[in-house]
Amino acid sequence: MRILLVEDDVAQLEPLQTALSQAGHIVDGVEDGAIAKWVICQRDYDLLILDWMLPEISGLDLCRQYRQAGKTAPVLMLTAKDTTLDKVTGLDAGADDYLVKPTDVFELLARVRALGRRSPLWQGETLQIADLQLHLSTLIVERGQATVELSAREFQLLEYLMRHPHQVLSRDQIEQALWEWGSEPESNATTTLVRRLRQRLQVVGAADWIETVYGIGYRINPEASKKLHP
Repeated sequence: MRILLVEDDVAQLEPLQTALSQAGHIVDGVEDGAIAKWVICQRDYDLLILDWMLPEISGLDLCRQYRQAGKTAPVLMLTAKDTTLDKVTGLDAGADDYLVKPTDVFELLARVRALGRRSPLWQGETLQIADLQLHLSTLIVERGQATVELSAREFQLLEYLMRHPHQVLSRDQIEQALWEWGSEPESNATTTLVRRLRQRLQVVGAADWIETVYGIGYRINPEASKKLHP
């Protein structure tokens, strides 16, 4: 998943960002509420993790504004505010989950996995489209009796495509989803990555599922192979 982590304490931000990245997520770390608000307007996220007490704009106000804008991605409030009233206020502001600091990183990762399971494509520990399964904990793709293991970046691309089934995703959208905020991928990075993923998916007979929509971008479409091989 692509995650926005907003935490003004660098001593907490960096280890959490590292742990989430090592779990296979793409994480943008931000230390300021105003910057976080700007970033949210620029990019779509699968999950927001918000500290409550932030400079400029609080995490609570960010959450409220995010919901008022019609955004639906899950929000996890991560804060030292630990009273029952605090928790009720955070959840009523639009947060989907609430975790009190100090944070156990294993519990945080479990909460993130739980929020990720809200996808309608979720099938146990996998995402599934038609008979293609992506195992999220092992980075393995399975179809029928065939399996293939993906690299971290190939996994991130396939996960992103599968979480947006049949939706045409532009190169800009893919770059924003897969590369960290502030990084600048090479001009042919997406094309190269799509080609590598297709090569991997040949093993399970699904290379043609990554459909090129000329002039726009790519989408995952199980029916695409029928167009090529009617």
